[in-house]
Amino acid sequence: MADHSPLNAVAAGIDPAKSRLGEGPSGRKPKPLLSRRNIVLYGLLFVAAAYYLLPLYVMVVTSLKGMPEIRMGNIFSPPMEITFEPWVKAWAQACTGLNCDGLSRGFWNSVRILVPSVLVSIVIASVSGYALANWRFKGAELFFSILVIGAFIPYQVMIYPIVILLREIGLYGSLSGLVIVHTIFGMPILTLLFRNYFASLPEELFKAARIDGAGFWQIYVRIMLPMSLPIFVVAMILQVTGIWNDFLFGVVFTRPDTYPMTVQLNNIVNSVQGVKEYNVNMAATILTGAVPLIVYFISGRLFVRGIAAGAVKG
Repeated sequence: MADHSPLNAVAAGIDPAKSRLGEGPSGRKPKPLLSRRNIVLYGLLFVAAAYYLLPLYVMVVTSLKGMPEIRMGNIFSPPMEITFEPWVKAWAQACTGLNCDGLSRGFWNSVRILVPSVLVSIVIASVSGYALANWRFKGAELFFSILVIGAFIPYQVMIYPIVILLREIGLYGSLSGLVIVHTIFGMPILTLLFRNYFASLPEELFKAARIDGAGFWQIYVRIMLPMSLPIFVVAMILQVTGIWNDFLFGVVFTRPDTYPMTVQLNNIVNSVQGVKEYNVNMAATILTGAVPLIVYFISGRLFVRGIAAGAVKG
């Protein structure tokens, strides 16, 4: 029997690569593309995607149709004649009671609520989480336990006491009062996220900085912040989504002239005056949900990185 080992092949003047051709393929056998496992997996993914995308498709095509075409009854058909009049009316002309300025006023109210609420809550929560993770002070464990409990207290339990408090300090019905409410209710879960993320970072970095004489703020600004972009994105997405989509706090703690966008949307969709304009309602719904969707699509990859890097570790 011929010996096809590489040494004998070289001695005989034969290319070792060619000498191995008769030995057969090596390595793992490739899996077929249309295996039973792949068919089931991708089939379930397709069904799940269709389940979530079909309502969005219906909303988009309905918002681009005129009312005569909508009355024909085929909600899945694409528009025969595209019109953007429902979008214009939803933004600037739809009526909610005595006001007929659409969602535009509610949009700017939501922006004025969102920006300070997100910035203040993230800054305070990041510093608090950093202190809980790296600077052990007396009562830190008790404080952390209170935060964990506070993160899961139902909002409805606290509504009435907060209404009384805001009324007493003269902020009830104002955007400033709602900013305070969103900031306070966002603090427990954000502090928990930041604390767990900072605790997952190498402790040697903190100890080395302390040996070099760095203080509380120097370590936070120069070491922790540059390493914490993923968790900041996680916190931003959670706050933007929660604050922008909030309806309960908006309708309780504000007045008609300071209603956020979600409350304006509810008033437009549930209006009992005039003809029910489904195309305008669909356009208004898409406009209201556009901001959190855009934020997530732009920073979604960093969101996944932040979660995977220890944002939810105990």
